[in-house]
Amino acid sequence: MAERASWSLGAALRGVFGAKTIDEDTWDDLESALIRADFGPAVTEEMVDAIRAQVERYKTTDPRDVQRMLRENVEERLSKYDPTLKLTERPAVVLVVGVNGVGKTTTIGKFARFLRSYDRSVVVGAADTFRAAAVDQLATWAERAGVGIVRPEREGQDPASVAFQTVEQAKRDGTEIVIIDTAGRLHTKGGLMDELGKIKRVVEKQAPISEVLLVLDATTGQNGLAQAEAFIEHGGVTGLVLTKLDGSAKGGFVLAVQEKTGLPIKLIGQGEGIGDLTGFTPHVFAQKLVG
Repeated sequence: MAERASWSLGAALRGVFGAKTIDEDTWDDLESALIRADFGPAVTEEMVDAIRAQVERYKTTDPRDVQRMLRENVEERLSKYDPTLKLTERPAVVLVVGVNGVGKTTTIGKFARFLRSYDRSVVVGAADTFRAAAVDQLATWAERAGVGIVRPEREGQDPASVAFQTVEQAKRDGTEIVIIDTAGRLHTKGGLMDELGKIKRVVEKQAPISEVLLVLDATTGQNGLAQAEAFIEHGGVTGLVLTKLDGSAKGGFVLAVQEKTGLPIKLIGQGEGIGDLTGFTPHVFAQKLVG
């Protein structure tokens, strides 16, 4: 049997689904497992109440029915949001935002590779000019992904001008998709949002922005979401990318993050390799999460 994803609820719920009948312990154990998996108290309560009501309506005593109902409930909730990447513009411009340390630059390299696997031409723009290391790191990932990169012409160059040059080059070369890396930290959150606003204004003089993707580290869960609130509030984010959905990540966070932000998850990363970023499919995820 294939090894279960470490963020799966399989082990936590084995006792619930393997019991002989449904009783009060079923609901206590289910609630505990969902809370531990970072679904959050509100979502947990709603889901347990909904499944209890279904069990009473159908008068079932089989715990496997609880498993099926939980899987359907998770899938239904995840499916309220459209995970489709909107990349029909030419060039389609994607801004990638997020606090430093979430794997933003790495994610851009993986995203570029993901797009290349669909035969899309891609160029990345190194507009996180406040960190010289970020530019070098992005160049390494761009090379691995087999895509071009526009680097700052000098240290500390205005990020908006790098973004402008990247879009300009894409239009000149007929490149289909532009991915722009942005700063994850400045001295103040206000400064960071002003910088992002400026990048948007400058880019939109040449091409509409198709997506603003916020990268979140799944292992930090609700804490990481709190850190990223300024981006969600002021950054015009259109979708989420969850990285590090392995190791110590808690699967319930995937559902909780969509419910809390009202934003769709569009991509998920489940490993270190360049091919480990994939599109998000609610049906597949619910199946892996619940079993």
